[in-house]
Amino acid sequence: MSLRITALTDPDENTASRRLAWLASGAEGAPVGSAFLRLFTRPGQDHLAELDVQVHPAERRGGVGSRLLEAAVEAARRDGRRSMITQAAAGSPGDAFLAARGFGKVLTFTYTRLALADADLPSLAKAVETPHAGYRLTSWEGTVPDELADTFVASRRAMDDMPMGTADFGTVVWDLDRAKGAAAAVAGRGEILHTVAAVDESDGSIVGFTELVVPGDGTGDAQHYGTAVLPEHRGHGLALWMKAASIHEARTRHPHLAGLLTDTADNNPHMRHVNDALGYLPTHTAYEYQLDL
Repeated sequence: MSLRITALTDPDENTASRRLAWLASGAEGAPVGSAFLRLFTRPGQDHLAELDVQVHPAERRGGVGSRLLEAAVEAARRDGRRSMITQAAAGSPGDAFLAARGFGKVLTFTYTRLALADADLPSLAKAVETPHAGYRLTSWEGTVPDELADTFVASRRAMDDMPMGTADFGTVVWDLDRAKGAAAAVAGRGEILHTVAAVDESDGSIVGFTELVVPGDGTGDAQHYGTAVLPEHRGHGLALWMKAASIHEARTRHPHLAGLLTDTADNNPHMRHVNDALGYLPTHTAYEYQLDL
């Protein structure tokens, strides 16, 4: 097969990363595959590259994926990257491809879904209304309100000790600009960022949060982003409380939503227990792969 790999200009650049792209084309210029390489640029993750390779099913096992991978690895090394990560569904062609090319399996993720038609609203409402001594819940859409901004940014460190096995993800450093930028990016896609937070009543500071991204038209499936509680406030059931409130508000504010999606690393039993208790059911398993460069 005659194969050509062409580097493309990718405009997808933001304050946290930039992206490289390649197109694989065969006879008469017909596209047969593509690769994207995200290069993280902020301190704490500027050693890391994230790979996405796609090959048309009819063109697999013909060297297309290998050529695209070669281009991406060369670019990552040239840019001084230490690690390359990517993900593949268990048992998929990508799973076998990565395992055969030197990538190591560093994490297993279980993907789950809550069908909102099956959600027990009375039970959720009861869970939300159950007092948690010393704490209260608050919520907002879009960018965090100014009066909560400082403690919300400070609460993001709750994600720092999330179980990540041997994955070389580095550290995500949050400041107010990054928090506002993340909310703006969701809004720019026409989606709605909904946040529920737990507040320490003794000083009004945010000590935990859960985020949900809802399609702009309020239909289909919404996607959970981060859920975390500061270490010094764990053990009080705040994660389940916040997530129950997020589900209840999604169900009432967006009655045409079909479901809620989330994924959890298998070495994070606490969050898996929270999702199980709220009725999320497994849909598939995926592996995080890493290549040491």
